[in-house]
Amino acid sequence: MNPLINKVIDSVGLILLGKEKQVKLAVTCLFARGHLLIEDLPGMGKTTLAQCLARVLGLEYVRVQFTSDLLPADILGAAVFNRETSEFRFIKGPVFTQVLLADEINRTTPKTQSALLEAMEERQVTIDGETRPLPEPFFVIATQNPLTQAGTYPLPESQLDRFLMRISLGYPNRATEQKLFKGIDPRQKLPTIEPVIDLNKLTQIQALVDEVKATDQLLDYLQRLVDFTRDDESFSYGLSPRGAMAWLKAAKAWALIEGREHLLPDDLQVVMPSVVGHRVRGVHSHTTSGKADSGRSLVDHLLSSVDVLPSS
Repeated sequence: MNPLINKVIDSVGLILLGKEKQVKLAVTCLFARGHLLIEDLPGMGKTTLAQCLARVLGLEYVRVQFTSDLLPADILGAAVFNRETSEFRFIKGPVFTQVLLADEINRTTPKTQSALLEAMEERQVTIDGETRPLPEPFFVIATQNPLTQAGTYPLPESQLDRFLMRISLGYPNRATEQKLFKGIDPRQKLPTIEPVIDLNKLTQIQALVDEVKATDQLLDYLQRLVDFTRDDESFSYGLSPRGAMAWLKAAKAWALIEGREHLLPDDLQVVMPSVVGHRVRGVHSHTTSGKADSGRSLVDHLLSSVDVLPSS
């Protein structure tokens, strides 16, 4: 592993104990220039992960608590009339930052959720006919509670597709939770964390992701995986070309983190649940509450059904 990348992961791991794979996936998402959706119960460390990543990377960070009365202008900004100059002046919203934490994004209405669509895809916002670019890098980390909880609005497929990855942190292991019981809370160290990487280095790493090589045989394996989601009767609909490209980009970023300049089948497989799970749906998944579980089972079905080497 690249020593600098390893330092980033280790620094985050000092605060988020026992979650090395989830931290690596989050870093993978950023290096691939994607956006991250963290779905889990309240109190599992979702916000802590976002804060820690921003601090370790030295990026500007803004948190927005999404609620049912939040309006699109509260995120994007709005033009305000100045009586002294008799002109409208644009006041930037919190979206104009490098790391935006959209906390509990599924507690706000679909109208407000959709305010982020252009920002996440085009890295710009258009208000009153004027397009304004967002800072670089622009990384959205959204958290959402399980859809079975009251007061949630499910993200539509078009919005889910804007997230390169969806992960879950899960419960801490026994050793970590014992430390918490004893009053040893790593989050207290959060204000003391210093950046371990600068913007120039981060930009260089993101550029290196595109240089990771993939053989024709590897791309054929990816194509067969994608085709399976489109042809197998278990899937209500298959992976889109944009989803397939996202999968490849995430796998390249993972390979780079592992210290390789070439792609392996393992790279596609390890990021598969995070990249594919929220982009597919089973034919029997008619209820909203069963959607996440369906994605996981479909990914397992996909992984076990498609061999790395094509059958002769």
